[in-house]
Amino acid sequence: MEKKPTHKPGKPYPRRDFRREKEDEHRINTRITAAEVRLVGDNVEQGVYPTAVALKMAQEQEVDLVEISPNAAPPVCRVIDYKKFLYDQKKKQKEMKAKQVNVTVKEIRFGPNTDDHDFQFKLKHALEFLKEGNKVRSWVFFKGRSIVFKDRGEILLLKFIQELSEVGVPEQLPKLEGKKMFVIINPKKK
Repeated sequence: MEKKPTHKPGKPYPRRDFRREKEDEHRINTRITAAEVRLVGDNVEQGVYPTAVALKMAQEQEVDLVEISPNAAPPVCRVIDYKKFLYDQKKKQKEMKAKQVNVTVKEIRFGPNTDDHDFQFKLKHALEFLKEGNKVRSWVFFKGRSIVFKDRGEILLLKFIQELSEVGVPEQLPKLEGKKMFVIINPKKK
């Protein structure tokens, strides 16, 4: 038996709307299902009340009854203006995000036979990266038979660490993995 296409040829497939209406993260007012709640908040006598009484108290103050801790026994509810509560929460999250420090890892690559001018040029960049608060991952790549000179690569990285000792601290000594010898240098705490 031959299957028929579900849409007409030449026409685009029908779109689906996967967006759903975002639910509130807290239950408010009549959505609170518990029989009784522990009431907290400003201008309210704290204690355990039947949900209907707590809701009536919130309505008298022209604010919302918001379920803050639904897993407690009985659930903890607060008498507050819900929109203002959400605004304050977003503001706190924004402040916390601003205080977070983003550390990125900058890479500097050497060859085992890097001459002094190139070394100084890359050293200058590493100093800038560390002063900005970024980590520096420096590595020497041994291509082909240059793996014979792994002692040169180690000396190069040790010299690099020594030059950056005023602004950075290495996580460990240079380590060889396959054809790469690398070291990670963290900025010093101010």
